[in-house]
Amino acid sequence: MAENGEEKLMAVARHIARTLGRTDTMAGDILDIFTTFDGRFSREKLSDSSPDDLADSSADRPFSPVEQTLNSLDRQISRFSSLDRPIWSDSASAAAFLTSVDTLLSIIRDLEPPLLDRADDLLQQSMLRLEDEFRSILDSSDPIQTSDPHSSEGEETDDDDPVPVANPISSYDIIIDAIPPGSVSDLRSIAERVIAAGFGREIAQTYSASRRDFLDESLSRLGVRRRTSEEDFHSTPWNVLEDEIQRWVRAANLSFRVLFPSERRLCDRIFSRAVADLAFLECVRESAVQLLEFAELVSAAAKSPERLFRVIDMYETIRDLLPDIDPPFADQFYSVYKSLGSAIRGIFMELENLIRRDPAKTPVPGGGLHPITRYVMNYLRAACGSRRILEEVMEEDGEGMIHPSDDLDRPSSSLSVQMAWIIEVLQGNLETKSKIYKDPSLSHIFLMNNGRYIISKAKDSEIAVLMGEDWIRRQSARVRKWAGEYQKATWSKVVTVLKIDDSTLSTSAKAIKERFRAFNAYLEEIWMEQKDWVVADERLKEELRVSAAGIVIPAYRNLVGRWEGVVGNLKYGLVDVEMMIDQLFEGGSSRRRR
Repeated sequence: MAENGEEKLMAVARHIARTLGRTDTMAGDILDIFTTFDGRFSREKLSDSSPDDLADSSADRPFSPVEQTLNSLDRQISRFSSLDRPIWSDSASAAAFLTSVDTLLSIIRDLEPPLLDRADDLLQQSMLRLEDEFRSILDSSDPIQTSDPHSSEGEETDDDDPVPVANPISSYDIIIDAIPPGSVSDLRSIAERVIAAGFGREIAQTYSASRRDFLDESLSRLGVRRRTSEEDFHSTPWNVLEDEIQRWVRAANLSFRVLFPSERRLCDRIFSRAVADLAFLECVRESAVQLLEFAELVSAAAKSPERLFRVIDMYETIRDLLPDIDPPFADQFYSVYKSLGSAIRGIFMELENLIRRDPAKTPVPGGGLHPITRYVMNYLRAACGSRRILEEVMEEDGEGMIHPSDDLDRPSSSLSVQMAWIIEVLQGNLETKSKIYKDPSLSHIFLMNNGRYIISKAKDSEIAVLMGEDWIRRQSARVRKWAGEYQKATWSKVVTVLKIDDSTLSTSAKAIKERFRAFNAYLEEIWMEQKDWVVADERLKEELRVSAAGIVIPAYRNLVGRWEGVVGNLKYGLVDVEMMIDQLFEGGSSRRRR
């Protein structure tokens, strides 16, 4: 009975298999179920039936194991592909789908047409769905929320959807985990299959398209403006560009130290090395190029001396980033670095040209300090605040920058030589300007004022360190030389009048009185002219007065002592002369003496 019952059960199974076997889509599943239930219900046993049981099945062709697998994969992949919800919303579904894909990948390499064509179609279908799932995970991942580094901490943004960028930071030694670890694991699982199927470039592009939006928004939040053309840049006023450069410095540091390394780390966690490189490059290229192109535009436009300090900021930023920059950007980074260095050297050349072009048309009233002297020395003084960087820049390529001169006390560094030359050009310009004064004495006052200012500014800054003590002594010797020429031009005729040579001096009262009248006239003339002249440096002013008094007072005292009885009442006593000399160089502030 048992055997008879078993035979009947087998007959029923054969009948079901024979009936369903006429459809390609269902027979495999039924047979697989039978086989799982009981080994006696395998396809082979069901097929090895008597002619009576399977008389009408002779036309059916049995499936090979590979065909069976492919049929099963077709049904599974088609079912997953048609889902109207994300497969990765359910971990079991995701695991089952990946298993199907793994199986397909394992058999496809050994297939031949027509099975290969069918498998390729399944593979394309799988890849399309995996790409959709990959994109969905990227878009739905909740990144770690951080605030805008361009704003103060706690500041609310206008956008309802905060963009994950770094908080204000004092150290760049951080990494942003922009995608949660669980999502990273899912993305890697998908990427492995897609890459194994030969679609590494496509999945890298899918990744980069999503992540580029994040980086673009981050740069925007940092205040980096995307420019439509070079004309847009060149039409922007420099004061606006200065603000943009300050934002650029912060953005470049944050991008190349935090954002881009974070993207590199994320790519390395999701993709194999070759695809990780491609995904990273595709992801950050536009943002990196945008930052570097702005630096190139600034370096090309940086001609005027006032632009030096912002260019130095950019140069220092690029220089500090260069050692750790990712290889794909190393060449362009180095090119920008060289361009900014060249721009800095070019600015110094333009400063030299600016000094040379400064016209010698209108004299400074009273022989005072010329604006070009104040501008150049304060400029060089400020530039020395970046002395180390400038030394580095000048040492890179000094060709065409240094102009040798026998008059220069040449220090050792290229920067010090460059600065010494600029000051030499300035002094040459000042000497040309001094010639427009009709009075030689005033020319010397002008040169002394500007020469003393140069020394003062140099000694009050790192210029003195660069130039050295010998250079300072040479400059001081120039001022002393001009002071001697001033004394000679101003007081020589006065001293001549006061000299007493008994062998030639007429002792008549008329001759003596004439000599005193000549002295009075010279003294009044000098006082009237030079009381309104300007000597801004108090020490220099006192030195000139003391020197003049040392020449005039002893000679006048000697003359008065010998001939006061002949002259009678003196118009100017010794105290009066001393007071008049003491009122010189006040720039119009002295009270006119009558």
